[in-house]
Amino acid sequence: MNKFDTLLLDSREAVEILSLHRPDRMNAVNPVMVDEASTYFRGLHERLSVRVVILRGSGNTFCAGADLGSEAFHPPGAGRPQHQLLIQKQYSGLIKLMRSCPQPIIGLLHGPVCGAGLSLALACDIRLASPTARLNAAYLRIGLGGCDMGSGYLLPRLVGLSVAAEMLMTGRFVEAERAKAIGLVSDVVPEEDLLDRALELTADMLRASPMGLRMTKETLNMQVDAPSLEAALMLEDRQQVMLLETEDFKEGVAAFREKRSPHYGDH
Repeated sequence: MNKFDTLLLDSREAVEILSLHRPDRMNAVNPVMVDEASTYFRGLHERLSVRVVILRGSGNTFCAGADLGSEAFHPPGAGRPQHQLLIQKQYSGLIKLMRSCPQPIIGLLHGPVCGAGLSLALACDIRLASPTARLNAAYLRIGLGGCDMGSGYLLPRLVGLSVAAEMLMTGRFVEAERAKAIGLVSDVVPEEDLLDRALELTADMLRASPMGLRMTKETLNMQVDAPSLEAALMLEDRQQVMLLETEDFKEGVAAFREKRSPHYGDH
């Protein structure tokens, strides 16, 4: 049974498909959605039986941004900056939860991917887009700064500083094919094939050991900011030594030698 008001959850054994579900509002993000999504991604830290998450939007839109008519904007008056900062941290905190959860997240993008929707897409580990996907930093176009909910940190690391500056300083839309060309998305596929393509990726991920997959995401995240090659190698060395001591490593080697699929433990 779905326990959310603004999200839909479809469980398929080790894979969960989470849909932003406010189709009448183009899946615009409001505080309820942020709270529910935060609860979901926070809980993933303890739900190790879930190994991959697919994030998508209901209807004809991934996410059109923040719902400007919602409680996300505190009314003018005494204490507004303090209250607004609490709300802002609630929104940005969701991005931290997505990046820190141990499961890889595959984002399926179609239609408008704007503002807060762009940040949710950036927080995914892999992004696939349909030809209808159009991405922009909409925050700039409503009188705010272009850097919001992690976009100023995540976007330059994906596409480089020049393209990130173009997007964040103009609010211009990037169409699907250009998004692929600049490395913002991994591939562009027909909209009706998005989920199948994502499930193909998850099938390959599930061939990895559970701990190996989790540690790959963790190590990759840490290496984005590694201060040197030596620091990056140190992280990788520790990861590999830890994994060498697991039963799954022994099973993986045995399966490779016996030319069969490995049978990893649920851990």
